Amino acid sequence: MASYIETLRVRSKERIQVIDITGDVEAIVRRSGISEGICLVHLPHATAALVANENERGLINDMIRKIREEFVREGWEHDRIDDNAYAHLASSFIGPSRAFPVFSGRILRGTWQSILLIELDGPRERNVVVTVVG
Repeated sequence: MASYIETLRVRSKERIQVIDITGDVEAIVRRSGISEGICLVHLPHATAALVANENERGLINDMIRKIREEFVREGWEHDRIDDNAYAHLASSFIGPSRAFPVFSGRILRGTWQSILLIELDGPRERNVVVTVVG
């Protein structure tokens, strides 16, 4: 079994922001030379998350709105340490990783599925670890 790992660096500009990293992840899969297997996309951060969904402006705005509604920025115990408890909570519920099948050297994803990094405590530079095995 072969494996390949590469770290992608992504810089956010806003406190809460959705960034499409699909093209970058697909390029890493191509560079891996692995034609059949699994691609794991992982954020080693406690205040960011990953989703696979449509990159449509209205839906992106809806995601940000829902995060703000569900994970309000005040009233959390952790805020005594850092003013970002909402970001930790949102990341915990959304999740830091997504796995995708690789077939014929490409990620298998739905027509409207993009790989979206959700910044929850920006602006920051984030590392996205992409591991391809097969």
